Amino acid sequence: MLVWWGSEVECVSALARLKREGGLGPQALAVALKRLGQLATAWHEIDASDSVREAATRFVRVHPLRAADALQLAAAFLAAERRPATLEVITLDERLGAAARKEGFIVIDVESAE
Repeated sequence: MLVWWGSEVECVSALARLKREGGLGPQALAVALKRLGQLATAWHEIDASDSVREAATRFVRVHPLRAADALQLAAAFLAAERRPATLEVITLDERLGAAARKEGFIVIDVESAE
């Protein structure tokens, strides 16, 4: 599994927001953070670089993406060695998924894969 260097921070941010908003209790948060930690020990990270920043800058200009999502897409783009059709992307974010499809990635629909 390949992930962007900032993915762990993004995940913890989303979990903390869910807890603050009452959508996640303390026990559920602890379980989620433990699972995230387990995943983090097994994934490979795409480091921050000038190439990632350049690709992300292009992606925010041509797709309706937030900066963090553009960085995710840029990391995938570089991991695929600029050949998006060679890499499958999994995301629950509709805008990121749409942009990835337009860039030529194979986007896995998690809901239909269950």
